[in-house]
Amino acid sequence: MPQHIHLVRHGETAWSLTGQHTGTTDLDLTAHGAEQARSLASMLRPLDARHVLCSPRLRARRTAELAGLADLGGRLQTEADLCEWDYGAYEGRRTEDIQQEHPGWSVWRDGCPQGEMPADVAARADRLIARLLTLEDDVVLFAHGQFGSALAARWIGQPLPVGQHLALHPASLSTLSLDAQHPGRRLITLWNQTPAQCGVNA
Repeated sequence: MPQHIHLVRHGETAWSLTGQHTGTTDLDLTAHGAEQARSLASMLRPLDARHVLCSPRLRARRTAELAGLADLGGRLQTEADLCEWDYGAYEGRRTEDIQQEHPGWSVWRDGCPQGEMPADVAARADRLIARLLTLEDDVVLFAHGQFGSALAARWIGQPLPVGQHLALHPASLSTLSLDAQHPGRRLITLWNQTPAQCGVNA
């Protein structure tokens, strides 16, 4: 099983700038988002991961491509379970606008009509974790903001809503690990590191 699972959120999109929930809408990166993705290369190159799994959404695939991990001799695989939360009727809307109609609404507690509920996302994260634990060597995942946070919460055995406290910036790198000293213990050993924090111009 892998010692390290490296989680990458895709670069900036027009809707990540405006705070609109982006699930199934297949947006490309902004020009700045493309630069962010290219800047990830220096962070990802030393990882030498054997497996690279990517959400099928364009913004994730473009990030993998621009970061230099889209052409690795067949190592890159599309993984549907890495898709962002399906926001259903709330696709393209901002939380503050939804709360005008439904005061106190939270995707982490209430889910989305015609889309995924928290239990659906938790089950998807758990299914992905089960698959990851069957792989040998390290893994890089190209995914999305809220699903990435959900995955991290479930990785450490926490209820899905804990994910709302684990913010992920565009073009960030996080690492989920297994504790070599304590078998069965799962760790978050790096969280939400961006190229700019490493002194790389994005």
